[in-house]
Amino acid sequence: MWLRLLTVLVTVVAKDSVLNMCMDGKHHKTSPGPEDALHYQCLPWKKMACCTANTSQAAHEDQSYLYNFTWDHCGIMSDKCKKHFIQDTCLYECSPNLGPWINKVDQSWRKERILNVPLCKEDCEQWWEDCQDEMTCMENWHKGWDWSTGRNRCPAGSMCQKLTGVFPSPKDMCEKIWSYSYKYTTFSRDSGRCIQMWFDPNQGNPNEAVAKYYANAGQDSPALLPGTPLVLLGLVLAALL
Repeated sequence: MWLRLLTVLVTVVAKDSVLNMCMDGKHHKTSPGPEDALHYQCLPWKKMACCTANTSQAAHEDQSYLYNFTWDHCGIMSDKCKKHFIQDTCLYECSPNLGPWINKVDQSWRKERILNVPLCKEDCEQWWEDCQDEMTCMENWHKGWDWSTGRNRCPAGSMCQKLTGVFPSPKDMCEKIWSYSYKYTTFSRDSGRCIQMWFDPNQGNPNEAVAKYYANAGQDSPALLPGTPLVLLGLVLAALL
């Protein structure tokens, strides 16, 4: 019986450990906390953020110090489209609710990344809709660029074309552009089963419940007071010893 209880508690603790956390990335904080001065589109995460105010400011710059990446590699990107990439950056840098999809990687600029984050249908489709007239030369924006000038440029032999020619559907764009960081879903924003890039912080952060759902593998678990798993785990270990 004790062994079974210990197994259950360890499982609960493991699930809790991926909630309210920051990934080990280039600009992420070690742990989330309040940031009252977050800039503009990053504001939704001010109550609990993995980014600093400086990072949130840089996320809005056309050629920021964050990754020396420019959106304007095939001409000037429209503000209508760019706002989605800014929001995408804010989600990546600031959200403490991506734990269930964090994976270890061996890269020079980060030790962890997100993979297959279930993005809400509306967020993905509006992103693609607002960007379909833009130009790009790359399908995977994570790699393959010419960095000889210190900024990303289209590699030799590539050709700029409309974004819809590279990504014929919202699913293609949302999944392929950042090497499957996101997963296209048919879940709507009010389903509680997908991560929202956009939300009103005055209504709370809907991604907290989504992260908890996936941390529990879609199964309901008994309500526990904060700290309960660790307290009970200590009691069980004491009894076993």
